[in-house]
Amino acid sequence: MMKPAFKKIEDIEAWNKARALAKQVWEVSNQGSFVRDFSLKDQINRAAGSVMDNIAEGFGRGGNKEFSNFLSIARGSAQEVKSQT
Repeated sequence: MMKPAFKKIEDIEAWNKARALAKQVWEVSNQGSFVRDFSLKDQINRAAGSVMDNIAEGFGRGGNKEFSNFLSIARGSAQEVKSQT
């Protein structure tokens, strides 16, 4: 089993972008009409956080096959955020 080429999670550009996305979603969902739509606010924040979390979990598993699988799940969560916007 090969380990991913990254030494730490912060080396992964996709994780850094996912972290920025989660922060942006959090900020936007605490403004305007989002504030009153508790269900959508909760769901979009969970989906945005899931992108970052799945990249981290896949990286933490240590193998390329599992990492690839979790990147696929993260991509699905990113599409969920896109759909909800």
